[in-house]
Amino acid sequence: MSISNMNFLERILYLLQRYGVSYLKGAGTTLAIALVSTAIGCLIGFVVGVVQTIPVDKKRDSAAKRGLLQVIKIILRAYVELFRGTPMIVQAVFIYYGLSQMFQIQLGMWSAAFLVVSINTGAYMAESVRGGIISVDPGQMEGAKAIGMTHVQAMKNVILPQAIRNIMPQIGNNLIINIKDTSVLSVISIVDLFFVHKSVAGALYTYFESATIVMAIYLTMTLVTSRLLLLVEKKMDGDANYELVDTMDIGNQLRTIRENDGEGRRG
Repeated sequence: MSISNMNFLERILYLLQRYGVSYLKGAGTTLAIALVSTAIGCLIGFVVGVVQTIPVDKKRDSAAKRGLLQVIKIILRAYVELFRGTPMIVQAVFIYYGLSQMFQIQLGMWSAAFLVVSINTGAYMAESVRGGIISVDPGQMEGAKAIGMTHVQAMKNVILPQAIRNIMPQIGNNLIINIKDTSVLSVISIVDLFFVHKSVAGALYTYFESATIVMAIYLTMTLVTSRLLLLVEKKMDGDANYELVDTMDIGNQLRTIRENDGEGRRG
């Protein structure tokens, strides 16, 4: 039976039977690029975001240190604005094709794919991290320094743990966006899910049927990812009911004082 004589559902079943493995391999490639690149992008974003929030003390810091920090912040700001302000598809073309022509830097398509998505994610995450750090009550930094912590120690032990929880929804949002946006990497011949769709649709002229299958796969991946990230967020929140840990044994000390005071009055 010719595919042109099939109805809509029969064409979808035919595509799944004939190209189901190719769709799954494409989905695996999409997930691999999205997961790895989001993880690397988060690391980049954390470094950039933390550096952007380093305070400058005109009294304690030397002019050389202040100048160097200012130059670094300008460079990082330019990086964030460049990669947030241009489409990922253009970045992919520039890095994969442009670097080889202009600077003789040869990158494989896989290296270019991970690089593009990672640095693009890092630019967005940098602003999320900066916002997460700023959202923490400034009094907590002051309190940490009051008990003798350095800026690095306060960031590591007090500020960043709270900032990470605040930006967890944004991390999940970036992962979901990357699952969808890896489709632009077909421009550099990455055989992801969208590339498979274009190949199947172009060979059999089943654009609507193939797009339906691909949309269902993308939706399944994003819904599962969203659910898993919600579970991670709930895990980070901890139990709704908790007990305060009396590390200084204050409760027993107060109990002893009350008992001694009661005996003194009876005497």
